[in-house]
Amino acid sequence: MSILVPVAVISGLGLAFGLGLSYASKVFEVKVDERIGKVRELLPGANCGACGYSGCDGLAEAIVNEGVHASRCPVGGIAVVNAISDFMGVDEGSIDVNVARVLCQGNCDNVKMKYNYLGIEDCHAANVLAGGMDACNYGCLGLGSCKKVCPFDAIVVENGLATIIAEKCTGCGKCVAECPKAIIKLIPVLSGFTVKCNSHDKGAIARKNCKVGCIACQKCVKVCPSEAITMMDNVAVIDSQKCTNCGECAAVCPQKCITNTIVQR
Repeated sequence: MSILVPVAVISGLGLAFGLGLSYASKVFEVKVDERIGKVRELLPGANCGACGYSGCDGLAEAIVNEGVHASRCPVGGIAVVNAISDFMGVDEGSIDVNVARVLCQGNCDNVKMKYNYLGIEDCHAANVLAGGMDACNYGCLGLGSCKKVCPFDAIVVENGLATIIAEKCTGCGKCVAECPKAIIKLIPVLSGFTVKCNSHDKGAIARKNCKVGCIACQKCVKVCPSEAITMMDNVAVIDSQKCTNCGECAAVCPQKCITNTIVQR
């Protein structure tokens, strides 16, 4: 009997505390909007953070609770945006799906070298040594820092030049942030023609340093029927909002640095 009494007391206390906790959980329960789970299912699940939130869970909460547009997700594309917009009952509006492009063609065959680099395989490390080993201080260093941070295996480095595999690229922007030369840009996926050069040197110097660099000849500017090309600091720039993908600029470019890079999705 002396043992049964404390056992009964402890059991009673346990029951009382359990009932108390159960009651408290009901009283202080935080209601979770069921729509968050549904939106989370519709998101691609990459958890890349490119949307600015802590993964897909954070973006799903922001879409439901804060009215953030589904197009903040750069990975899912139009299909995901439309699906979430339909579920939430909002207008998807104007959606621009972007893809990363390397604005350079200066591989080992095209660009001259200042010195032989024997350091670690990192673009940032090479860049601190007189701007890198390439004679063109604006070109790709080809050491693969962008490839290392790409979560979708959408970048290859061949012959000293990084190249985006457009079909794999989701436009998350991690490579853009990583490149010390700032030569990777996010461009609307339906923008077909890109000036693959970022050199700001004058024409003669640009040609001397790289066989396929923009020499600011302005032939593309003069021939463009939609006035979509301007010269900015010795390099041609295409306005994707004005460009009609006619291809006239690529046809007249003597350096062949304007290329057709359109991707159908």
